[in-house]
Amino acid sequence: MDLTRILVSSLCVAFAVNGNARASSPPPPDLHDGLSVAAPESEGLDRQPLAGLVDALARGDYPETNAVLVVRNGALVYEAYSNGGGLEVLNDTRSAMKSLTSLAAGIAINEGAIPSVHSPAFRFLDDLKSFANSSPEKDAITIEDLLTMSSALDCNDDDDKSPGNENNMHRQVNWTRWAVDLPVMPNYQRDAAGLGPFRYCTTGAFLLGQIIQRATHTPIEEYVEQKLLTPLGITQWEWPHSPSGETMTGGGLRLRARDAAKIASTLSNRGQWRGHQVVPQAWIDVALSPHRRAMADHQYGYFFWQYDYATKCGAVSGWYMAGNGGNAIVVLKDLNAAVVVERSNYNTRGMHQQTVDLLEKYVLPAFPCAGKAAKTAG
Repeated sequence: MDLTRILVSSLCVAFAVNGNARASSPPPPDLHDGLSVAAPESEGLDRQPLAGLVDALARGDYPETNAVLVVRNGALVYEAYSNGGGLEVLNDTRSAMKSLTSLAAGIAINEGAIPSVHSPAFRFLDDLKSFANSSPEKDAITIEDLLTMSSALDCNDDDDKSPGNENNMHRQVNWTRWAVDLPVMPNYQRDAAGLGPFRYCTTGAFLLGQIIQRATHTPIEEYVEQKLLTPLGITQWEWPHSPSGETMTGGGLRLRARDAAKIASTLSNRGQWRGHQVVPQAWIDVALSPHRRAMADHQYGYFFWQYDYATKCGAVSGWYMAGNGGNAIVVLKDLNAAVVVERSNYNTRGMHQQTVDLLEKYVLPAFPCAGKAAKTAG
């Protein structure tokens, strides 16, 4: 086993010289960065499955895995880096950071800058009128339509021929101008819940960032930094931008893995961080609730995915931030836990299923049963 490729901070799952697990596991190092730390056993975790993960990463079972972190009961209990990952590396988790745009929208609504999720989205973009391809369907697009990937915009990242495909946006100089001028989907219809069909649309997440910027009269990256990053003690980040300088809120914000763990821990604590309500509790509850059936085994909230993980205790529901490469920042409410898996296995078939396999084989088996069966969302 080539352990030179694996860095496990402070040997979170310690090994003797011969490779066998020792009797106890020290906690990750306390860096005084806002994350409390604890040994896995002190929070009820079994060290053996986590020890197996070190071997799996060394074997390359989960290619391009940069970081795996586990938080339980608010404490960081496991921290492993490989593939060039490390404590100070700013990782590109791609679309996982769409979820921060959801949190920013919830804060803006709570502050009254945006009246509600039912507010017409394009009313916040009057400075860009007139819009090409104007129609009643475009005028009726709401904030919730963007959050649930069900707007009338003809936008589908899974269809190369879709006018609103993200790849088309990146070719533009001014992304906002291009986005508001998109056509609407032919024969668009809302269902009984009032929402249209689910189609994965990064453009909508970017456009929502521009709406928040206009509604709050604050540049969107400053708003996210002031309302989310700084309150969580996050001090390092890198935003991606369009050629004309617009902030990309559809993904790509680079953060340290530990800072992603802070976000996940805040989500698992219903928006609270170190006694401070950073995100309204009501928004966390609604954002991490099923609004659309995205796939046969996945529900979708407000820029959050839901999946039922297989465990020895039965199915456990997780809400997660997902990104290309196999990135998953997972909130496990029933286990009072959060898991960060950061990978750069971009555009590879099976990348997301590999991450599910990692979680189900090595992370979730470390947890005790939750005391009652987890309910399947939806």
